[in-house]
Amino acid sequence: MSEQTTPASSNPPHAVNETRIRVRYAETDQMGVVYHANHFIWFEVGRVELLRQLGFSYKEMEREDDCFIAVVDARCRYKAPVLYDDEVLVRTHLKNIRDKMIHFGYELVRADSGELLAEGETTHIVVNSKFEKTVLPEKYQAALGAAGEPSTK
Repeated sequence: MSEQTTPASSNPPHAVNETRIRVRYAETDQMGVVYHANHFIWFEVGRVELLRQLGFSYKEMEREDDCFIAVVDARCRYKAPVLYDDEVLVRTHLKNIRDKMIHFGYELVRADSGELLAEGETTHIVVNSKFEKTVLPEKYQAALGAAGEPSTK
């Protein structure tokens, strides 16, 4: 999978990350269509890149702050097939942020036509390395809160 990441625009009220992915043959099924579970992998790529765009990495959260964001809900609505060698834009944004929860939204769009291929969302709870619920450190709340919906505790 080749990928390229760029901010969708310069710090809009609701930051959006746009990552470009070219579909590899190994990501397709026997019908030549991207296997449905790969959409969730692309959501993760977009989510990690959005965090980078906001000035920190998920790896940094784990290593420096013992802070993990565990997926507790994941949804995808498939709109059109994605095929081998298609270029797909993964658009990722924050839907909601709370002190113990982060909710991301995603769109997969065909790069050449703008056709909506899929849309989805993931909800994450904040935990430490022992899987105990914890509060998202203030520095991440601030970065995420400035980029997404207003924080509600």
